[in-house]
Amino acid sequence: MTERTTGRLYGVGLGPGDPELVTVKTARLIGEADVVAYHSARHGRSIARSIAAPYFREGVVEEKLVYPITVETTDHPGGYRGALDEFYEQAADRLAAHLDAGRTVVVLAEGDPLFYGSYQHMHKRLAHRYPTEVVPGVTSVSAAAARLGKALVEAEEVLTILPGTLPEEELTARLASADSAVVMKLGRTFPTVRRALERSGRLAEAQYVERATMPGERTLPLAEVDPASVPYFSVAVLPSRVAAGASAPAYDGPGEVVVIGTGPAGPLWLTPEARGELAAATDLVGYTTYLDRVPVRAGQQRHGSDNKVEAERAEFALDLARRGRRVAVVSSGDPGVFAMATAVLEAACADPYRSVPVRIVPGMTAAHAAASRAGAPLGHDYAVVSLSDRLKPWEVVAARLRAAAEADLVLALYNPGSQSRTTQVGLARDLLLEHRAADTPVVMARDVGGPTERVRTVRLGELDPGQVDMRTILLIGSSQTQAVVRDNGTEVVWTPRRYPEV
Repeated sequence: MTERTTGRLYGVGLGPGDPELVTVKTARLIGEADVVAYHSARHGRSIARSIAAPYFREGVVEEKLVYPITVETTDHPGGYRGALDEFYEQAADRLAAHLDAGRTVVVLAEGDPLFYGSYQHMHKRLAHRYPTEVVPGVTSVSAAAARLGKALVEAEEVLTILPGTLPEEELTARLASADSAVVMKLGRTFPTVRRALERSGRLAEAQYVERATMPGERTLPLAEVDPASVPYFSVAVLPSRVAAGASAPAYDGPGEVVVIGTGPAGPLWLTPEARGELAAATDLVGYTTYLDRVPVRAGQQRHGSDNKVEAERAEFALDLARRGRRVAVVSSGDPGVFAMATAVLEAACADPYRSVPVRIVPGMTAAHAAASRAGAPLGHDYAVVSLSDRLKPWEVVAARLRAAAEADLVLALYNPGSQSRTTQVGLARDLLLEHRAADTPVVMARDVGGPTERVRTVRLGELDPGQVDMRTILLIGSSQTQAVVRDNGTEVVWTPRRYPEV
């Protein structure tokens, strides 16, 4: 008994529209196919078929896969998604019947089959059942860049590709932080995309490409496009800034200062809002160590300084803003927690800076980052205290520590020590031992999120000041804080949310 032989499935990319941009392999497969399948709306016209038509052989079987709906509503019990899923299942069954009969089936896809392509729905339903090959095609992204004559990315730039169907806030955040970008699926989403480009400060850079390489092609600055004229087959493009030789990020608004929290370490701790503001700035101002964490972007001016000149740094940033610059003041952690927001606002509330716009963009704090590594030591009420006596007398620090200890608050201690301050940790430990048991858990977290991260838990009575430096944060438990070794051998620290009744 001979083994039954099935047909072979091909998903082929047709490119952006010009039949001459169909690859040689795709053209050959179309010409050899027993069955050619393609999608269309209910009007029956198929752009994919029109592109591939020059390569059809006489007598080929055509399978027209007609969507039951496109953007309209449906009374299907499963809703819009249910109606489409049912359609894809039925379409896959039709193609499977040909494959079971030993026929070669070619499914046409505009652009590339696996790039926002309808073919993908056939692939996931059939590729595990039949011999399958996917033939790539030129994407509309590449075609748009070619028709504009503008590079998409150069050097270390990153290209971001977005569907215009994303929510406006999400589009805004991603566009603001992107080096270069392409937004697909315009049509009725165009007003949302345009607003997102404007809100992210990228509208002046944006280019519009309609029906690239096809009849009726248009290219023009996106700001000049009539929203009523935009079809689905169009894209928005933010080309490479490096290739364009941009002298500065595009910005023509009034000067402002944005104080940005970058979190305790690298890019994984950066919020989308902060990332976007950093990308949109014309000037970056900050302590050099923190500036080094921010990627270099073409045209941005970077102004680094020492860590002990906060007031001067704030005034410098405000002076830049008075000259019309969009200034990002870089701060580690959260800018409002022992960081640059206070210095900037203090200067901005005095002459001659009272009219300079100032915004604060929050960031992950060192205390919260350290707590996440240890468990949940900040699960109940807690106090945040800086042990530095550079800006306040030690007597004030000690009084606040004593008050927090008497209130049985968990303590997050910032700035515990440095080369010039070596006694504060020991003094704080001894003071707290007057109110806390010696076995109180203490989380010692150094360089959280960085390459030399070290987080461990000791007991208050064993806290060694010699192992604490300026890059360390201490989380000292309350009387209720637990340190428990779990079955996997790791110790977790947590403070119950319920406090015992007095």
